[in-house]
Amino acid sequence: MSAEMQEFFALFGAERRPDPYPHYRRWRERLPVALLAEGMFAVSGLAEATQVLRDPAFGHPEPEYLDPADRRPDQPVDESGRVVRAFLSLNPPDHTRLRRLVAKAFTPRMVERLAPRIDEITVDLIDRAPSEFDLMTALAKPLPVEVIAELLGVPLDDREQFAEWSHAMARALDPPFLQSPETVEPAVRARQSFIAYFRELAAKRRSEPGEDLLSALVAVSDAGDVLSEGELLVTLTLLLIAGHETTTNLIGNGVLALLRHDGLGPAAAAPDRVVEEVLRYDSPVQLTSRTAVRDTTLGALPVPAGSQAIVLIGAANRDPASGPEAFDSEAFDPARVPGKHLAFGQGIHFCLGAPLARLEARVVFRELARRRPDLALNGTPAWNPTTTLRGLATLPVRS
Repeated sequence: MSAEMQEFFALFGAERRPDPYPHYRRWRERLPVALLAEGMFAVSGLAEATQVLRDPAFGHPEPEYLDPADRRPDQPVDESGRVVRAFLSLNPPDHTRLRRLVAKAFTPRMVERLAPRIDEITVDLIDRAPSEFDLMTALAKPLPVEVIAELLGVPLDDREQFAEWSHAMARALDPPFLQSPETVEPAVRARQSFIAYFRELAAKRRSEPGEDLLSALVAVSDAGDVLSEGELLVTLTLLLIAGHETTTNLIGNGVLALLRHDGLGPAAAAPDRVVEEVLRYDSPVQLTSRTAVRDTTLGALPVPAGSQAIVLIGAANRDPASGPEAFDSEAFDPARVPGKHLAFGQGIHFCLGAPLARLEARVVFRELARRRPDLALNGTPAWNPTTTLRGLATLPVRS
């Protein structure tokens, strides 16, 4: 193993989890693009990371074909035996077709229709919390799962199970070198249960459609094209994790940053700016990857077709190039005019759920500032043992 590879792995050690950013900075300043091993690159500079996310020379490996003996219930396949993936992991034209179908169902109007309900749930959760509480348990975790469950039309009694599946599946999003059987096996079981649950619920929505997103996805068509059952199920899995886990992390990371700064005051004055600064400063998504679909270059390095580029979003977002000249990229400034960040990706894979995540976080920051203006830390926060998705397990507070 190369010295660069060893140093790269060390970036994600448990002892660095509370604050990986000084280590990211030193790595980025020395190696904005690093060759870790043959066919594997680490990208931490903002310009280079943006190139990877936007350049058509980078995409995803083609879905593999599975022998019938190797198929699992949580791995839908198409009629040819090819693994069905969510559009986030596909290249055009498959990505274009599926994203267009999902976007026709997951409309801005559908998100906006949820705004009053998000206000209602947020206010209720904040008002029910005692003077000393864990913000993650009381607010940051239940709010997004309530919202995504309402969006999809999940019955109220099933929502706790819904959240457990989401958390288990999210832990398996880390790269293989950061995983263990203790994370992979529960994720597989959770995915199997989730797929079985939504296969049955989708069948009900076909015969008894409602006004929820699941009904819209079941019915959506584009010039006669529709989502297959496998495409529907993997899309729902993506929406669950992206709509729940990452928003939970955005809320927790944001409240922690505010409380370590000067308190919740900026959230009352300009919650939109707070949301964008949190996304830049402590992004809920820290890593993503792309594969070179043809020979290309990155920085000064040649990148052969088939190479993997691991993008350190958390490092790139703190590149000084993300703001104006004399910008202190390592400082949290919730009053700052929003600059560049990659928290929702770039290019054709830009997060479809970004408006919903921004809406939920904006409401939470605003209502906490109004209803708990004296909120303060009440102990040491604990971080989840994950890297791709960065978020808190606990955030003890008092008001």
